[in-house]
Amino acid sequence: MRLGLACLALTATVIVGAWVWLGAPIAMPQTPLVPGEKLYCLSYAPFRDGQSPFDPGVHITPQQIDEDLAQLARISDCVRTYSVELGQDQVAAIAKRHGLKVIQGIWIGVNPDKNRAEIETGIKIANEYPDVVRAVVVGNEVLLRGDLASSDLVAAIREVKARVKVPVTYADVWEYWLRNTDVAAAVDFITIHILPYWEDFPIPAREAAAHVDSIRRRVVAAFAGKEVIIGEVGWPSEGRMREGALPSPANEARIIQDVLALAKRNNFRVNVIEAFDQPWKRALEGTVGGHWGLLDDATRKSKFVWGDAVSNHPDWKAQAAGGILFAVIVFGAGFVARRGTALPVVWLAVTANAIAGGTLIGWSIANVPVESLGLGGWLRSLAFVAVAALVPPSLSAAAMRGTPLPRFSHLLGPAAERIRDPLARLTGAFMIATTLLAILTALGLVFDPRYRDFPFAPLTAAVVPFFMYSVTTPRPRGRYGAAELAAAAILALSVPYIALNESFANWQSLWLCGALAALAFSLVRVRDAQS
Repeated sequence: MRLGLACLALTATVIVGAWVWLGAPIAMPQTPLVPGEKLYCLSYAPFRDGQSPFDPGVHITPQQIDEDLAQLARISDCVRTYSVELGQDQVAAIAKRHGLKVIQGIWIGVNPDKNRAEIETGIKIANEYPDVVRAVVVGNEVLLRGDLASSDLVAAIREVKARVKVPVTYADVWEYWLRNTDVAAAVDFITIHILPYWEDFPIPAREAAAHVDSIRRRVVAAFAGKEVIIGEVGWPSEGRMREGALPSPANEARIIQDVLALAKRNNFRVNVIEAFDQPWKRALEGTVGGHWGLLDDATRKSKFVWGDAVSNHPDWKAQAAGGILFAVIVFGAGFVARRGTALPVVWLAVTANAIAGGTLIGWSIANVPVESLGLGGWLRSLAFVAVAALVPPSLSAAAMRGTPLPRFSHLLGPAAERIRDPLARLTGAFMIATTLLAILTALGLVFDPRYRDFPFAPLTAAVVPFFMYSVTTPRPRGRYGAAELAAAAILALSVPYIALNESFANWQSLWLCGALAALAFSLVRVRDAQS
């Protein structure tokens, strides 16, 4: 009993220590903005949760835009729009009431009829509000998407230039300006997008500002005599790592402030992407796509204060408290199931289960609304949280009783061969669920990885108890299970591919691969009890 209580005390200490470290505010550089200074410009799309530009039935009301612009006018002198559809043609008129300028976007795509409607409406807005519209952007990343040939794009740009009195530009990722130099001759100034996270070779946060500076200088040198502004620069606050590029609130705050300071020192203009998080982008780019805003979509509040330290886990105290409560439940399951004096190695397993589960359960729950999109996404996330919450106490009880893990066939096979022990059936069912979720994750990251998250937190909380059980409990000498060996093989073959594909700079990937490998090892250890 004393040993168990000592292990519980150690577990609580570790959980608190982990969350103190995770939640510690990260110091930011001095704010690049003097008191009262605002951003040059900020990308703005008026869509909120449940609204999408791909839904023709959506029409953004003037009241919604007015609420947004009233808030944005406190932090920016200007908003950049991308289209005039679905009520976005109202932005310039409402911006005028709030003293905001507008970089007016005209969306160009593959549909010539829609292109014509966008051009005509965009021209009308520019001519009706010349004191509001700073410039017109004819097309956004048209060449990147391959929607038009550069000659057709140039024709559209020249048409708009001939019919408006404000400057006209085109916006695209920096490489496409260098590949299509004919477009530069048609515009009044060049608008480049530099998104270090999305580069073909992703740039870590610590190198992002230097990368932006290097790319801007390269484009300036290529188009001498043309002003070059950065039309999009930013960093996501949530989502999966790409190599060494980690989305986080602290990284978003640091990179934006570093780039703004760089722009002030070198006297160039920057439009930050973007004002509010856009949940609809998650359908295109995964979790990360919906979290580029300076302001949160749900709360409409800023994610950071200029110059102030930023915590990546601001609710860490509640998560630590919840983790300790979870650890008590895990140890409670062990105490209840205990028969006589438990061996120290069993208490070691229970302690590991409680530390892993108690540290990660709060992280897992916090990620559910962030990473879940659609019914399937929510079911998947909730299933991960379920195994993360249920496996540690049940496996701790099984370890205390010495209950062997049954083969899958003894749970799903003929009724006469099914195991009768309720605890064994429960732990076996949880192992099947964990294995299915792990295989689903592994195969997704092998065959379609670009926008998939790494559910390392809930998977680790579920896998550690199986791993600890497999190394601390004597193995029966019966037969191996074919299903278990097949599942272990799938996981074992997936691990090196995922690790190499994501690179060793991606700690989220490596952590997940470690959990997958541990589960594969645990599956191989499952055998029948000898008759």
